[in-house]
Amino acid sequence: MSPPSLPKPSVLAAAATAALLLGACRSDRVATTGSLYPTDYRARHPIVLADGVRSLDVFVMGTGHIDPRQAADLDAFMLEFRRYGRGTLVLDIPRGVAPGIGAAVERTGAAIRRIGAENGVPPGRMTVTSYAVANPGLAAPLRLSFQRMEARVGSQCGAWPQDLGVGDAGFSGRNESHWNLGCASQANFAAQIADPVDLVRGRPEGRIDTTRRTGDIMKLRDGKDPSTEWRQDGKTSVKSQVGQ
Repeated sequence: MSPPSLPKPSVLAAAATAALLLGACRSDRVATTGSLYPTDYRARHPIVLADGVRSLDVFVMGTGHIDPRQAADLDAFMLEFRRYGRGTLVLDIPRGVAPGIGAAVERTGAAIRRIGAENGVPPGRMTVTSYAVANPGLAAPLRLSFQRMEARVGSQCGAWPQDLGVGDAGFSGRNESHWNLGCASQANFAAQIADPVDLVRGRPEGRIDTTRRTGDIMKLRDGKDPSTEWRQDGKTSVKSQVGQ
């Protein structure tokens, strides 16, 4: 009896190729590449535009007058409300304050409403409410608030999903930045943005200086240099004056 013939090399190669193709089609294969979460802090803690509440606490001074510091704060707050505020301006007056302060609170509220009218906020755009004071012994301010769009961090700061020590060997071996890194910096940057729309698009060009432009054009027509010559103490170098 003759021994069985072995498969030809071409047949073996075809079978191996088919096995590899079938293995690639398996749905239970798990392939993980890269980081388990974004390594860029701007991707972990993005700055977003959201609805927020702006508030200003006005404390009762003396018999209920508005001192210069709080008057300046009120003027700036009213200006921000006229530019960016939605709805009405809410004035919360404390209720249940210490004896002898109620009259000063009422006078402070009247002064705030008067300053609002002077700053273009009529009584129809100001809603007066009240809140209960938890401790009459503490200073209870009159609180102004309104809604506006603001920039803020989309995630929550202070989250620590991984142990920075030796408790998580997998995380320590990857040598990646921890999740909370950069969140405080993003939050501080968002808090400094006056107009959140600046994050979405640039501002249009302002009005041109017609007089300056006309003068530069005339210099060019006459073959003169239209650039500005900086002079200080007889020197023309700006670099030499840096630090003085």
